[in-house]
Amino acid sequence: MATQDADPITHNASPDAVVVRFAGDSGDGMQLTGGQFTLSTALAGNDLATFPDFPAEIRAPQGTLFGVSAFQINFGSREISTAGDAPDVLVAMNPAALKVNLSSLKPGGLIIADSGEFTKRNLEKAKYESNPLGDGSLAQWDLLAFDISALTIEAVKDFGLGNKDALRSKNMWTLGLALWMFDRDRQPLIDWLNAKFKTKPDIAAANVAALNAGHAYGETAELSGPLKQLHIAPVKSDPGLYRTITGAEAVSLGLVAGAQLAGLPMFFGGYPITPASSILHHLARLKEFGVTTFQAEDEIAAICASIGASYAGQLGVTSSSGPGIALKGEAMGLAVMTEMPLVIVNSQRGGPSTGLPTKTEQSDLYQAVYGRNGDAPIPVVAASSPGDVFECAIEACRIAVEYMTPVMLLTDGYIANAAEPWKVPDVDSFEPFTAKFLTENNNPDGKVLPYKRDAKGARPWIKPGTPGLMHRIGGIEKNEGTGNIDYSPENHQAMTDARKAKIDGITVPDQGVTLGDEGGKLAVVGWGSTFGPIRRAVDNCRKKGLDVSHIHFRHIWPLPANSGELLRKYDKVLVPEMNTGQFKTVLRDQLLVDAQPYTKTSGQPFKIAELEAAIELALAE
Repeated sequence: MATQDADPITHNASPDAVVVRFAGDSGDGMQLTGGQFTLSTALAGNDLATFPDFPAEIRAPQGTLFGVSAFQINFGSREISTAGDAPDVLVAMNPAALKVNLSSLKPGGLIIADSGEFTKRNLEKAKYESNPLGDGSLAQWDLLAFDISALTIEAVKDFGLGNKDALRSKNMWTLGLALWMFDRDRQPLIDWLNAKFKTKPDIAAANVAALNAGHAYGETAELSGPLKQLHIAPVKSDPGLYRTITGAEAVSLGLVAGAQLAGLPMFFGGYPITPASSILHHLARLKEFGVTTFQAEDEIAAICASIGASYAGQLGVTSSSGPGIALKGEAMGLAVMTEMPLVIVNSQRGGPSTGLPTKTEQSDLYQAVYGRNGDAPIPVVAASSPGDVFECAIEACRIAVEYMTPVMLLTDGYIANAAEPWKVPDVDSFEPFTAKFLTENNNPDGKVLPYKRDAKGARPWIKPGTPGLMHRIGGIEKNEGTGNIDYSPENHQAMTDARKAKIDGITVPDQGVTLGDEGGKLAVVGWGSTFGPIRRAVDNCRKKGLDVSHIHFRHIWPLPANSGELLRKYDKVLVPEMNTGQFKTVLRDQLLVDAQPYTKTSGQPFKIAELEAAIELALAE
């Protein structure tokens, strides 16, 4: 992890990075606490990466192990590429939160626990036989336990709230303590609370009081032992406008930017599914940019409506996660057959079937590359981080419009929910790819030819109702030129070959080396959200003198033209993936390289230490 070689923060006055995990019941507001601490961290100028980790249940039974919600943030005065292997600080709001997260806490780390929640009943729910705050089982960590619940009730007593309502401010008390501990400014959070509860001033005032009380407790309480105030200096960064961004926000903005660069209005058809739902939520707030959002009655209706929008001359976009992408499969084949521009966002989660709705995985790569009936190839682009999704969304829009094809954009649960600082790009740095519509007959000898291809293999885009350009379109095999139904063996062969050749011929940038040398003993090849831990692990290993490089793919299908030549410059190729080795199979199949898998399907991201060990083992063999 980012701080694994440093002394525990309670003994180190100025660490360059710290990992903090807030954990509690799913009703304790841990995601809100983490999100606002992230905001304060970004305003302090630190680099950061976050990892929200929450249960799939809407409201699990209070105090139970499977109802624990956590939010981890790694922040520092240097480049941060992951949310950290192990927390330096664990804030545990109840016994279940402590039990679920304790094994992740780094030796010598700090536990801040709400002793008021360690009641006999809550200890039983968490399967504790004795109270860990007093039985010596936490001796290897620094422990700071006090009654946050009682302190919160005391802080808001002037507002006439009952105990249940008062305890809803407990997360703000905890946040106040965290802001003091890491020398953060409270005012932006106070402003946010007042804005959020502007119609309920008493609630806003109570939360502000709780925030201030937590901050004051750290500032004034005579506490012996581990609680100290730490200042993490701002990270050095290029000049520019920065903001924190999640993957879901970035893909939404990127899709809008892509539609603008194409000169098209955008239609988004979606159906709620974790973790993809937030894309619909963000896009619904961007209507002023020519965005129409449609929440359909099911996944099939969502993609079919988007195909209809593309047929009508808009940029159709749909989004889902693995189970919903499976339902969209036949309609994706329709988009391939009709050769319509369409962007399909897949926010992957653990599977199969319903699987792990709130956990991350990369197990839909086969589905993306191969998962349709018939020969129905589509380009696949994979984002590597929350900020990277913005450019990947634009790239998906470009390919869809220029080549008249559906495109799949892969993210995952980690990317969708995680946040990082993002330098807002200069819009003038992106080349437009303005969509072109056929307005005149392209066949001097007769009726329009809707499948007459350009140099890229793309057929013309014809808006319905254009005078003189009536044509047939649909899911049954088309005649090579006219678009009429044609079952002949020769035509089907020709059309299958044409659709494949178009995708195979898509121009994508050559693959480069992300970190290291172009050739050597070992290349660690990744795609998607494994970028951060691979980069950090490779960097650590190179500092130890190991001959290892990092190569990260954005274009999954088709692969960059130089991919095989590049990978054959290394003695060994190791492919870490959060699946059972899917990209490894693609590399072996397409490039004939002896790629070796290193896989994980726990629903959690790779740890840097895991990858370092795998690299050392691969080089030792």
